[in-house]
Amino acid sequence: MKKNFHQRAAVKLKFLGAARTVTGSSHLLTTPKSRILIDAGIFYGHRSEFYEVNTTFAYQPQRIDALVLSHAHIDHCGNIPTLIKRGLRCKIYATSATRDLCKLMLADSGKVQEEDFKYLRKITFRGRGRRRQEPPKIGGPLYTQNDGIRSISRFRPLHYGQRFKITNDVTLTFLDAGHILGSSVVVLDVRLPRKNLRLGYAVDLGRENLPMLNDPTVLRDLDYLMIEATYGGRLHAPIGEAKEKLREAINRTVARKGKIIIPSFALERTQEVIYFISELLREGAIPPIPIYVDSPLATKITEVFRNNIHYMDSEAKDMIRKGSSPFDFLNLHYTKTQDESKALNNDKRPMIILAGSGMCEAGRVLHHLKNNITESRNTVLIVGYMAKDTLGKKIVDKERIVRIYGIEYELNAEVVVINALSGHADKDDLMRYVVASAPAKQVFLVHGDEDQTRSLYDTLLGLGLNPYMPEKNEEVLLYEE
Repeated sequence: MKKNFHQRAAVKLKFLGAARTVTGSSHLLTTPKSRILIDAGIFYGHRSEFYEVNTTFAYQPQRIDALVLSHAHIDHCGNIPTLIKRGLRCKIYATSATRDLCKLMLADSGKVQEEDFKYLRKITFRGRGRRRQEPPKIGGPLYTQNDGIRSISRFRPLHYGQRFKITNDVTLTFLDAGHILGSSVVVLDVRLPRKNLRLGYAVDLGRENLPMLNDPTVLRDLDYLMIEATYGGRLHAPIGEAKEKLREAINRTVARKGKIIIPSFALERTQEVIYFISELLREGAIPPIPIYVDSPLATKITEVFRNNIHYMDSEAKDMIRKGSSPFDFLNLHYTKTQDESKALNNDKRPMIILAGSGMCEAGRVLHHLKNNITESRNTVLIVGYMAKDTLGKKIVDKERIVRIYGIEYELNAEVVVINALSGHADKDDLMRYVVASAPAKQVFLVHGDEDQTRSLYDTLLGLGLNPYMPEKNEEVLLYEE
């Protein structure tokens, strides 16, 4: 297909999503010979906005030459099946761990959308004689579970440090982002007639000393850097504090003969908590009570972790090679069926239950909360971000009465919140990373709410690092001959 590019050698960058917000990451790099999409995340919002934003593109998907995927979180990869349905034909470049995780995450995303649409159709029965109304036109799933599975055939896995020519004028290199298993910071080298241009992409960026993961790799010799600002104005507690608070909460609850219910995201957060629990057990810091991972998706994701130990840090690798895998130890159980899950409600022994979903809005965790939240001997342990108006946020705020499945329950269980487990770099981490990278021309701040982005902007401006806060769908000229 003949491409209609300008005659001049121009390189442009368009910010399609996650500009002054933290969802729907996607950016378009245009060179004299290529169109490269960086991430293709789902945007989260109210139903009508969700559908409109995720199906409206400022480019033609069939004209994209390559898609570069940083990692497997849905706000970075979740719109890939939609793009394929709309004509995307190019290869999708990612690490092998990201590909394996996306196979599960995209299938699950499609399944959730299908179930949501079925519910919408169910509630459209109105009036006498159960007359069916047409479901809302915007209510259909973006894609199905099968669409998510089929999209994986487009993936082309690359190793960290491997320089790979993805188009006629662009070479791609992935390096370890230290954010989740297989996550990458990206270097795109653009070959031009008179010079080369180097763009770095560090979205999302991890923290130092996260369990199992290597520290983020600093990008060097850049012309431009794109970096996240999720926590651009906030500082995290030390990661070691999470393990200590976990120990204290478990021991207090066991002394009361209660259960510890942990709503946890299936990808990364569940595996991190299991890792800390395994360490506490080896150290004799907590009693050997039963631990249940009650999430089919988390169980499958944990299997991906087992099969990708080469992406982990040296400590985790050594543990696994010596037969002390943090994902397989005495007292750790992975439930498979709903009957196994329900049986936990009748088991009165002290235990730990990790269950999805992370914000307590759906999934098996609702059943465990319903059955345990009214008893003061139990603990609800919050280990992740809880968005406004979710059940999880109401629990974090310790509201006296909470509603589960339409029924009100009194919140008597102890609530413990551990914020130190965040996998995102904080303000100081981001500042140090930009200083170490020292891009020659400019730093673009994306993937952050307005206040957090502004805070990081002010910090970097004070250091003379030339930051810029792009608007959504803004296009900037990086180079022109």
